Amino acid sequence: MAETPVPLETQYDLTQIGSVALSPDGDRVAFVTREAAPEDEENVASLFVAPTDGSRDPHRLTRVGGASSPAWGPDGDRLAFLATREVDTERRVGRDEPETDAAEDGDTDADDDTPPSGDDPTRQVWLFDLALGGDARQVTTLDEGAREFDWGPDGNRLVVAARDPTDEERAYLDSREDGGPVETERLQHKLDGAGYLDTVDTYLHVVSVDDGDAERLDDAFGADGAFGELSGLQPSWGSGGRIAFLSCRTDEPDDTMVRDVYTIRPDGSGLRRETDGDLTASAPEWGPDGERIAFGGTDPENWCVPTEVYVTGADGQRSLTAGLDRTAGGRFHWLDESTLVGRIGDEGQTRLVRVGLDGTVERIFEAQGDDRAVSTLDAGGDRLVLGLSAPTDGEDLFALDAADLDATTEPDSLVRLTAVNESFVADYPMPEVEWVSWESDGVEIEGLVYSDPSVDLAEGDHPVVVAIHGGPISYDEPTFSHQHAVLTSRGYVVFRPNYRGGSSYGREFAEALRGQWGTHEVTDIVNGVASLAERGWIDSDRVFGYGFSYGGIAQGYLVTQTDLLTAAAPEHGIYDLRSAFGTDDSHIWSENEYGLPWEEPAAFDDASAITDAGEIDTPMLIAAGGRDWRCPPSQSEQLYVAARKQGVPARLVVYEDEHHNIGEPERAIHRMEEVLAWYERFDPAVDADADDPHDRQATDS
Repeated sequence: MAETPVPLETQYDLTQIGSVALSPDGDRVAFVTREAAPEDEENVASLFVAPTDGSRDPHRLTRVGGASSPAWGPDGDRLAFLATREVDTERRVGRDEPETDAAEDGDTDADDDTPPSGDDPTRQVWLFDLALGGDARQVTTLDEGAREFDWGPDGNRLVVAARDPTDEERAYLDSREDGGPVETERLQHKLDGAGYLDTVDTYLHVVSVDDGDAERLDDAFGADGAFGELSGLQPSWGSGGRIAFLSCRTDEPDDTMVRDVYTIRPDGSGLRRETDGDLTASAPEWGPDGERIAFGGTDPENWCVPTEVYVTGADGQRSLTAGLDRTAGGRFHWLDESTLVGRIGDEGQTRLVRVGLDGTVERIFEAQGDDRAVSTLDAGGDRLVLGLSAPTDGEDLFALDAADLDATTEPDSLVRLTAVNESFVADYPMPEVEWVSWESDGVEIEGLVYSDPSVDLAEGDHPVVVAIHGGPISYDEPTFSHQHAVLTSRGYVVFRPNYRGGSSYGREFAEALRGQWGTHEVTDIVNGVASLAERGWIDSDRVFGYGFSYGGIAQGYLVTQTDLLTAAAPEHGIYDLRSAFGTDDSHIWSENEYGLPWEEPAAFDDASAITDAGEIDTPMLIAAGGRDWRCPPSQSEQLYVAARKQGVPARLVVYEDEHHNIGEPERAIHRMEEVLAWYERFDPAVDADADDPHDRQATDS
């Protein structure tokens, strides 16, 4: 254990970097941070701007909560963003009451700018003019608020996505606000993070930057589809004048993952579908010529197929990365008229690639090394801004000259722009990380081992926390993690296995688990822990489970099929695939992988840990979110009751207001308190504390 274990309360001191936007000339970067506000028990988002030459520290633009999606105007001096703030006095909505004499009416607060009771502010587009200075001004006054936006090439207009209910839909929304029932005929009736869904369409609106006048484009709407509430329309306004956006126009949008790229003129005419209806399209970005659109394309029925970079134009859609066999992540940015740059998952790391319209793909920025990940990316002018995350150094923004993308060693042009967690990294021991590999069923599997700098792995007998990534279409890479620092500073070795079924190692590696949950990943994790024991690094009697979402699901298989874990801590998982169908928001994914439960019951049961619950003898701390529609809390309750019915020590923790996430700082701290107490309680090397109230159950059992 480190001399100074990381206090759990340092969760309140952390700053996370969110969305990033590089100015058109590459001279400035705007970015959003999330910081804890302990008095309000929430995270607060703020907007910053920094010069990309590193000549001064970032400047905070907003000091009130709520800022997201910064975007520079074409002139590079105006910065728009989304925020939920008190409405500008000159931009109020619904203030058209007849003028009266305040004194006669007995109104002594006539000059009070507080919105009327019940008129809570909605998220709108706000704008800073950094050349003139001053506070941000409100641009939009859309009744339902703004969801997404992009600048028009002339700098005088924005395209804004906003919900627009009919009168009937508005009456229903009002009734729901007043506690009325959910009434729906939608197949996708709920969605994690969005709650119960309605039928309101989202439309694109063209908005004047000067006066906020908005014109709805009637043909530019999103039949939201199964996950449309989360993915959005993603509007992009090209230099050629057309606006690209995403929409699903199938007969049953709620029963497909297909999303197409459409384009339309800003006057609402000339709607055109640009893609072939066979992909889940994402992140459309116009090329400099205003004719081509680059976008990500995913197989709508098989998420094991790597996402590819496509381009569409006069010659139709074509993939630029079909032969890469690696998943493209996020938006790809145009470096010039024939070249794009973006991120891919590549053998357990997020790396940069350069992609040409001729189909050439080059791995670049070798200077990144093997001990850090590229967490975000934007490009502008001849510069790029990268988010680089490393276990020892935290996550920060760096600027880089595009000319140095081929550097094999760290170039002089790589300039650090932020140091958001500098004090935390300096004050407490950050984990050291080592790549390891082992053989499992004849396949080489890789993983990461985190340990405190004071720990000598070769001395052995260290307790190990098996931290299992979610997805399973995901992967673990060397990144900064407060949670891992908390664990390693208390003497735990953290093992992060990149088991079969995850991504970044190609389609075959990912498809090994398709329709076979609870098989290869179990073998790979068990063999990985065994390999660490063979190295003499860990104590095989002190192996603890840790993982969220599929990391919780995998622990369900481990406790029903193996005796690997000394104690488990599955969080927000699914353990009965049949009963999850229709109660979660993932019926399309389930059907694509397993079929329908009334047609293929054996397939669902074979992949459900609950069917083997009679084999459980591992103590389990089971956590769930009360509003988690991705992995409903009833799933955790089933696993909990199954364990307790058999006298196996188990503890259930439900965060009632939480969906499929970790939540506010206070909850994150409580979560780690619970996990650490659970591990200590069942650690054979730790003396039991007879006064621990958590021990009541062990005594009763």
